[in-house]
Amino acid sequence: MSPVSSEDHPPRPMRVAGAVLTASEVLAVYAGILLYIWCWQDTHPYLWIPLLAAVLFSHWVHHDTPKEMGLTGHEFWPCARLCLPVLAAVVLPAVVYGLWNHSSAARLESAHVWLSLGGYLLWCSFQQYLTQSYFHRRLMKIIRTPHLSSLVIATMFAGAHIPNPVLMAATFAGGLVFAEIFIRCPNIWPLAFVQAVAGFLIGVLSPSWIIHSMRVGPGYFFFHLH
Repeated sequence: MSPVSSEDHPPRPMRVAGAVLTASEVLAVYAGILLYIWCWQDTHPYLWIPLLAAVLFSHWVHHDTPKEMGLTGHEFWPCARLCLPVLAAVVLPAVVYGLWNHSSAARLESAHVWLSLGGYLLWCSFQQYLTQSYFHRRLMKIIRTPHLSSLVIATMFAGAHIPNPVLMAATFAGGLVFAEIFIRCPNIWPLAFVQAVAGFLIGVLSPSWIIHSMRVGPGYFFFHLH
C-alpha cells in the first residue's frame, strides 16, 4: 500500500485557511447578487457581467469540470427519476386548481404564454447553475453535513427572492429538495426543468396581486406602476 501524501491530507491550518477563503468568496458573490437585485440593476444594469466573471474565474481556480458541476449528461437520468415525484407534486395541484378556477386556467390558452416558457427555462437553467454548480458545490467544501449544506443553499435561494412571500416559500422548498437531489445525482438540467414548470404555473395561475408579477427586490413594491 502506498503511503498517503501530504497533498491528500493538507495540514489543518491550510484546511482552515481554505475554508475561510471559500466562505469569504461565497459571501462576497452572494452579497454582490443581492446588491445587484436591490441597488444596481436599474442604475448599473451591466454589473452582472463582472459578477459572472468572478464565478467563472472561481471555476478556473478550483479546477471545476463540467461533469463535476452537473453540466453534462452524466447522472441525467438518475436525477430525472428523482425529479419525477417533485414534478408530479407541482403539476397535479396546478391541474386541480385550474379546473376549479377557470379564469386563471384561461391564461394558458395564450400562445404567447407558452412561448415565454422557453425563455424562462433558460433563466431557470442559469439559476440552477449558480445555485447548485457554484454555490452548493462551494458550500459542500465547507459544510461537511449534506443536509445542513442543503438547508443553507435553500435559505440563500429564498433570500434572493425577498420580499415576495410566495416565491420565497416556493424557492425555499424547491431549493431544499433540489439541493438534496443534486447531492445524490449532480445534474442541473432536470432541476431546471422542474423549476421552470413550477415557476411557469405559479406565474400563470396566481393572481397578479398575490404574486406581484413574479417580481423580487424593489420591483415587488412598485409592480402596480408598470
